[in-house]
Amino acid sequence: MKTIAVIFYSVTGTTKSIAHAICEGVQSVEGVSVNLLRINGKDIINGRYNSQVVLESISRADAVIFGSPTYMGSVSAQFKAFADASSEIWSIGGWTNKIAAGFTVGSCYAGDQEVTMQYFQTLANQHGMLWAGIDMRGIKRDNIPNLMGAQSGVIAKSEGTEIHQEDLITAQYLGRRVAHLLIG
Repeated sequence: MKTIAVIFYSVTGTTKSIAHAICEGVQSVEGVSVNLLRINGKDIINGRYNSQVVLESISRADAVIFGSPTYMGSVSAQFKAFADASSEIWSIGGWTNKIAAGFTVGSCYAGDQEVTMQYFQTLANQHGMLWAGIDMRGIKRDNIPNLMGAQSGVIAKSEGTEIHQEDLITAQYLGRRVAHLLIG
C-alpha cells in the first residue's frame, strides 16, 4: 500500500480543517493510506524542530503534502523550523523522487499565499521531490471549485476560524489527485 504524509502547522484550526479534507480525499482512493502529522510548538526547542518520529514517518511515505498558514508573506515560523530540520534528510537524499504538494490559508484574498506555495515548491525541489499542482483549468472543473484560482496547490481564504466549503472540496480533490498519481 502507498502512503501519503500530510504535514502541517495550524493555530486557529483553519489549516487543520484543510489537512483533514485532504486526508478525506486520499482515503477515497483504494490502495493508498494517509498519515496526518501535525507540527507542534512543543517539538521546537531553542528554535530547532526535534521530532524524529515525524521526520522518519515522512521518510517512509511515498508522497508528502505540506501545509501552513501564510504569515507575513510566507510559511509560519513553526513550519520553517520543521523544514530546516529536514536538512539532515536532504543531505542523504532521503525524500528524493517523492511526490510533493501543498496547501495554505490566509485571511485576505491577496495575502501573498502564493509565496507560501512557492516556498513549499522550493523545499520540495531542494529535496529532489516531484511537485503536483492542482491541475484545474480555471476556477472550476467537474463541479470542483477552485475559488482562489491557484494551480500550485490549495490556497484558501479563511473567515475567522472557518474555511469555505468550496475550499475544502478543492482540498479533497488535491488529496485524490496525489493518491491517483501514486497508484498510476
